[in-house]
Amino acid sequence: MILACIWADLGAKVELPSVIGDNMVLQRNTSVALWGKARPSRKVVISPSWTSVKTTVTADSDGKWSAKVQTPGAGGPFEITFSDGESLKIGNILIGEVWLCSGQSNMEMPVAGFGGQPVVGSFEAIMDANPSVPVRMATVARKASNVPLDECKTEWKEHTPEAVAACSATAYFFGMQLYRTLGVPIGLLISNWGGSSIEAWIDQENIEKGYAGELKTAHLGTAELPKNPHQQPACLYNGMIRPIEPYTVKGIIWYQGESNRGRAEQYVRLSKTYASFMREKWGNPDMPFYAVQIAPYNYSDPKATDSPLLQEAQMKASQEIPHAGLATTLDIGNPTCIHPEQKKPVGQRLAALALVNDYGFKGISARAPEYKSMSVKDGKVTLQFDLFGSNLAPIYGPLASFEVAGADKVFHPAHAVIASDRKSITVSCEAVPEPVAVRYAFHNVAEASLFNNYGIPVGPFRTDSW
Repeated sequence: MILACIWADLGAKVELPSVIGDNMVLQRNTSVALWGKARPSRKVVISPSWTSVKTTVTADSDGKWSAKVQTPGAGGPFEITFSDGESLKIGNILIGEVWLCSGQSNMEMPVAGFGGQPVVGSFEAIMDANPSVPVRMATVARKASNVPLDECKTEWKEHTPEAVAACSATAYFFGMQLYRTLGVPIGLLISNWGGSSIEAWIDQENIEKGYAGELKTAHLGTAELPKNPHQQPACLYNGMIRPIEPYTVKGIIWYQGESNRGRAEQYVRLSKTYASFMREKWGNPDMPFYAVQIAPYNYSDPKATDSPLLQEAQMKASQEIPHAGLATTLDIGNPTCIHPEQKKPVGQRLAALALVNDYGFKGISARAPEYKSMSVKDGKVTLQFDLFGSNLAPIYGPLASFEVAGADKVFHPAHAVIASDRKSITVSCEAVPEPVAVRYAFHNVAEASLFNNYGIPVGPFRTDSW
């Protein structure tokens, strides 16, 4: 009887998932999800220090419980007490803006860089790190699974030099720009795996519903992981997204695509599926989704087109997914390193998309110009663009990386000049007196020469579909 009473007392303490704990950041001005375990059918009382209102829920027959708790405007630090007869308190909680940051190695690459692959600005970022800066980060440990999991390994960390050094560089610079502009605490919930394919991050239901016969799912539900599970359907969703799925976030930033190179048409569909199902899982059909266009890299042949075809697919997806955007990177690639050292511009461009689209920021155009249409007159091609409130730049001299082709579909280097009104481009080539198609930067390795007024590069594009 004594042992039974001791067990009952120990079992009364609420258990929380690793993503809910000290130092976390909760999304401001909304109802955030909190969940955990308690004794079956036990009442759990949730008492946040920012309000006198308590929330009471009842654990189910398996001891699982979940609740929604209203958060105030940005601030902190706060505490939350959970009790089902015995109290559990977590503290140093901030209220602000929370973003999910996911993808493959270019999202994973930390501020400290990979071995032999540094990140520009890392020294300053790490040296300036201080816990007083209200930017917190939680990185989910790698875990692939054939079945959906309820728990993962992670913890929220303060803005210390050690935490900043280990944090995703793209996510960190994104978060720091949000903090500097908005002046509120920022939470970065990070889940990534280098070399992963997009289908690994999508759940079994959506893979089987939309890609039957294209993507294999025989491993799902079995005990033995397949070879390279980070490239197999649903394996990373099960182990690294499902356990954090209820955690309330503002939006998603996504840096992935290199591993799906060679399947450009499918990637458009997969990207749309990914954005749609993530919004459904989080119960937010308008949740912002901002992706990063893969940067130029010499995969096998600098003149090949496997990279720009995937970049084109990313552009198409961003145009077709509502409440989405694409951070272009044509100017910051490295032909000999698949992990570009310039991660700060990537994070800042993602932040600009969020600031303009989701926080009402004025004064810049965060979206790169996009090709719209072409016309031909007297052997010259005029290209029109959607400019999104900016202009084409620079306005001086001929532009690099343009090519033109005639009916023979053979492309030749072309002379391209921005019009005086900075809204269109004229392209011509003496070797092609009757042009029918134009391409810009449509090779694995290409020079960026076309930008908007704020230095955001135009991504690779083509007027043909050859």
